[in-house]
Amino acid sequence: MKQIGIIGGLGPESTVDYYKRIIDAFRAEGSLAAPEMIICSVNMEEVLGLVARREWDSLVYLLVAKVKALQRAGADFAVISANTPHIVFDQVMAKSPIPLLSIVTATLNKTKELRLKKVGLLGTKFTMHTNFFAQPFLAQGITVVVPSADDQDYIHDKLMTEIERGIISDETRKGLLSIIERMVAEDGIDGIILGCTELPLILDKSEFGIPFLNTTAIHVESIVDYMRRG
Repeated sequence: MKQIGIIGGLGPESTVDYYKRIIDAFRAEGSLAAPEMIICSVNMEEVLGLVARREWDSLVYLLVAKVKALQRAGADFAVISANTPHIVFDQVMAKSPIPLLSIVTATLNKTKELRLKKVGLLGTKFTMHTNFFAQPFLAQGITVVVPSADDQDYIHDKLMTEIERGIISDETRKGLLSIIERMVAEDGIDGIILGCTELPLILDKSEFGIPFLNTTAIHVESIVDYMRRG
């Protein structure tokens, strides 16, 4: 079985979620066998600082260095367990010595499978402001809509001050759900991408008659499928 390398720590809570989901996927088959995993946990503040300053070359350099470290440790392929760093995924993949599985590609494939045509996107400001989701989706005839500027500020603040720190609040959950409800009513979205791997920790089920696309679960599904295919 292929050995997976995970660039984690973005943030720690979702890295744990990745680990548990991958293990559980194999245990569901009734065996105690589990894949070998190597986790390289990076400094989240350093990565987000590079993103905020748009120091893309430095971010690529950092991520490629981590991928190479995972390869030296024995990883056959690797993933980045977060959405925001996928801003530079193509550049990292071009320099990677091992295959990388994209969370954006996996989510796009799931969106196509569900035959959705207009999806909302929640995530960090960096994810909502850039077009690394919108471009590949639009190429497949799927529109990506982001919340209003004020709602983006609210989401980003709650991610940075609460959810990324493991603080799960009912009040914040209600606030996030109200944003999604507005997008359903005003933008006509038929699905919502939880484009931060911490968001499924607080938005753990679909609401308002539309699917909530858990990018962690979708990414893990693609990882497990890749490992099973050998």
